[in-house]
Amino acid sequence: MPTKFIFVSGGVISGLGKGVTTASIALLLQNRGYRVTPVKCENYLNIDAGLINPIEHGDPFLCEDGTEADMDMGTYEKFLGKNMERHNFVTMGQIYKAVIDRERNFEYEGEDVEAIPHVTDEIIKRVKLAGEKENADVVVVELGGTAGEYQNALYYEASRILSRNKKNSVVHVHVSYLPTPPHLGEPKTKPTQLSVRTLNSMGIQPDFIVARAEKPMDARRRTRFALFCNVDAENVIDCVDLPTPYETPLYLAKQKMDEKILDMLGLPPRSLELGEWSNMVDSVKAKKETAVTIAIVGKYFATGEYQLRDSYAALMDAIDHASWKLGIHAQVRWIQAENLEKGDMNDLVDANGIIVPIGWGPRGVEGKINAIRYARENKIPYLGLCYGMQLAVVEYARNVLGLAGAHTLESDADTAHPVIHMITGQDEIITRRAYGGTMRLGRWECRVKQGTMADASYASRKGYDDAQKRIVGERHRHRYEFNDAYAKQFEEAGMVIAGRSVVENLVEIIELPKAAHPFFLGTQYHPEYRSRPLSPHPIFLEFIGACAHD
Repeated sequence: MPTKFIFVSGGVISGLGKGVTTASIALLLQNRGYRVTPVKCENYLNIDAGLINPIEHGDPFLCEDGTEADMDMGTYEKFLGKNMERHNFVTMGQIYKAVIDRERNFEYEGEDVEAIPHVTDEIIKRVKLAGEKENADVVVVELGGTAGEYQNALYYEASRILSRNKKNSVVHVHVSYLPTPPHLGEPKTKPTQLSVRTLNSMGIQPDFIVARAEKPMDARRRTRFALFCNVDAENVIDCVDLPTPYETPLYLAKQKMDEKILDMLGLPPRSLELGEWSNMVDSVKAKKETAVTIAIVGKYFATGEYQLRDSYAALMDAIDHASWKLGIHAQVRWIQAENLEKGDMNDLVDANGIIVPIGWGPRGVEGKINAIRYARENKIPYLGLCYGMQLAVVEYARNVLGLAGAHTLESDADTAHPVIHMITGQDEIITRRAYGGTMRLGRWECRVKQGTMADASYASRKGYDDAQKRIVGERHRHRYEFNDAYAKQFEEAGMVIAGRSVVENLVEIIELPKAAHPFFLGTQYHPEYRSRPLSPHPIFLEFIGACAHD
């Protein structure tokens, strides 16, 4: 059967939920027995998201194969329950680089290389390749940005060309906004009309409109959409704000959107199985008897006068997944690390748990170290992720081992005690400022020490890839490592090295024994990237459980 394609575009404003819509459509088709793979097309000229400030574009999502991608890739993984890889993520930088490299290699045989057809051909090639790699029945392509932006015009043109060449095999879904201005008191369809008009000017007629709104759409609005946007009324899909994004597939299924898409693509409907997903959504919405407050001490929260959840999107999702599974309401408190640098810990006084997540460079480091010391000395459950693990080592070195001025080389190149140092061979690379792709990235195997808290977490929740050998594969994104020259001193002072990488023997997990602390654990890797709503990560389940018993 030839591969079918669904293009999901956005209109009016960004952040409407194209990623959730794409993932929801993919989940519904997958749960009807079809092989589905999503593709995210990003507008920026970066090769990947690894060097983008998380405040600018949200938390880069780290894939199993080391791809540093847009956080929508995390949405796909969470909805579909499978790993995304390099072929699922396309940037305009990748496209231009491929075309220019090909031109430099004389692969166009002297042609004048132009945006159309050469750039659009490369886009189509990438979309088709994703389908071929996974033998997919359907490829669901999310087009970044909004209709009318010059940055994404070539993606839209590629979708038009593919539609023309593959009649009855392409569906266009347009996610747009139906605002209700308070001073008017009624929803307005004009923004979407203009957005669809922009699509029409590019030779694209959407088959479906997904109308994002605060309240359900009435019959009048549906009729106006059908009339002015040239879309069948039954294909104008209502998509209101829901208690959780994970309810979106259920909401779309009630309107039979997936059945309509399959009919348009000439595919049989097959039966739909959403029992497990529906049960999970019920658990999300259920009343929680127990509540905990978790302080996240970071430095990528603020953008102007606003606070961004997306800067730590994977972490926030992992907390949600674990708390829902345990029937606990987790209230997250965001704390700027710089605010703790003078030693005022009032923001942490009533916290049931403290997390220090990923971070880069010296800004706010002393505030994070103060927070870690506060958690350790006051026996508050602590979880350190990557930089949070490294700074826990620094704090322990200073205040327990008595190594004055101990630090990570990332923040202090002249420290007398570099308890965290650079990965072997990275010095020259960093000197050349060759940052992109130079880290320990993606899945690396770790052997967990028997009898540790980490071991109990993985074993009790069937989280091991190889339970007999106590091996688990986790995702990494860092350059600096625990300095093994200090390992003996740490172990003699009570810190447990609870896990090491299988091949390189690098320290992956540190913790304190339960006799000394209810939960104090740091991972060099990022368990948050592997958490999913149907299978929360064991480390987060253990941490949230400890917070509830604090």
